[in-house]
Amino acid sequence: MTISEYGSLDATAMAALIARKELTATELLEEAILRAERTNSALNAIIYRDYDRARMAAKAALPQGPFTGVPFLLKDITLQAEGMPTRQGSRFFPPTSADHDSHLMAQFRAAGLVAFAKTNVPEFGLVPTTEGKLYGPAHNPWNLMRSPGGSSGGSAAAVAAGIVPMAHANDGGGSIRIPASACGLVGLKPTRGRVSAGPDQPDGVDGLAIEFAVTRSVRDTATLLDAVAGNAPGDPYSAPPAPPSFRDAALTAPKPLRIAFSTKRLDGTTVHPDCIAAVKHAAKLCSDLGHIVDEASPKLDPTLIGPAFADLWCSHLTALIDFLTRHTGQTPSPDNLEGLTLAYYEKGKAVSAARYIQSKMILNRVTRGIARFHQRYDLWLTPTMGEPPWPLGRFNPGRSDIDAAMEEFGAYIPFTPLQNITGQPVVNLPLYWNSEDLPIGVQFVGAFGAEVTLLQLATQLEQAAPWAERYRAVEM
Repeated sequence: MTISEYGSLDATAMAALIARKELTATELLEEAILRAERTNSALNAIIYRDYDRARMAAKAALPQGPFTGVPFLLKDITLQAEGMPTRQGSRFFPPTSADHDSHLMAQFRAAGLVAFAKTNVPEFGLVPTTEGKLYGPAHNPWNLMRSPGGSSGGSAAAVAAGIVPMAHANDGGGSIRIPASACGLVGLKPTRGRVSAGPDQPDGVDGLAIEFAVTRSVRDTATLLDAVAGNAPGDPYSAPPAPPSFRDAALTAPKPLRIAFSTKRLDGTTVHPDCIAAVKHAAKLCSDLGHIVDEASPKLDPTLIGPAFADLWCSHLTALIDFLTRHTGQTPSPDNLEGLTLAYYEKGKAVSAARYIQSKMILNRVTRGIARFHQRYDLWLTPTMGEPPWPLGRFNPGRSDIDAAMEEFGAYIPFTPLQNITGQPVVNLPLYWNSEDLPIGVQFVGAFGAEVTLLQLATQLEQAAPWAERYRAVEM
């Protein structure tokens, strides 16, 4: 059957229909599969199908959670789901099915979600667009010639296109927020330590990366955070205590907040006019809601931040590839790795232990500087991206000019890696569309552990400037 209202429902609404026995989990799953099959030839958002096992799960007695029976998609990076391969978008990774669920996957299942496929990613999640050699480019539902962002591009494209109401994503340099911005979604990167990546990813790239999701609504974001927040045994980080319920806390209006906003990169250069317009639009909405809004930026030296961040990222990539080399017998080469990945790999091999520690020290100083900034401001509002979503083809995965690529990425995503360095929570909100009807997201950054403040403001903004009606981007 076709559920005509499916595309307008968030996950909370879908779960309510199942709880009232107006629909079954099987009916919702079949609708999600139908939509996936009808649209994926255009989107290339889904790269692995697990339909039969999902059908069995939907027919069985599902766990009673906040999202019982809701269809769900998994990103092809990090998360381990028993019976599914996770290849990190790379030919170097063998297509071996996992023999266990990671902690987060078990939490997703306990929440009642029914995972039925995996989504497209760039190789190892290294770049802010989803155009890898293994899977090919994913397409943005708002304009099929544009990128849906990266690295959670497939997940965001599928949610924006109405295949599922939310999907797994993770974020080591902006990979939740960038595709949420490009596709017009809510994209929360929680505080470091809020969501466990164990047992397979014990430290999340030295604390830079964190797991969560992209969604259509703030209430889905808050409810899912309730379902998955918390530590697993042996986790190296822990977040400040969570409230009894993020969902309940988000329903309370925040006190008048002190919000700083920026329309320039940290080096003083300007971003695209559409991104400036999006920030000013969001700033006015906040002011109209009674918040105190000032133009201000933390004083940081971007010439130190970028190289230090790259040292950590490249070193961890090198360690992963060397681990795979030992266990698979492969040798890194252009036959099994993309040009830029090989360049990152070689750069990581050149980072000494002393230099790695020095880079950590630089990033720790950045973290302390940002913490001082948040003693004055509750939130910091910036563009999520420095430009509208790139046209597909602008990025060539075979390129190897790492310095030029990093400079280009720095202009495209000048703000997102900073919160991975500091571990702060940050949320992309879809408050603005440009003249080409492309979503231009903005991000609100909270102090460490301040998800409640972010969710409260996001709820206010969702009510003041609703975006739910903007989600039927791909016609069925």
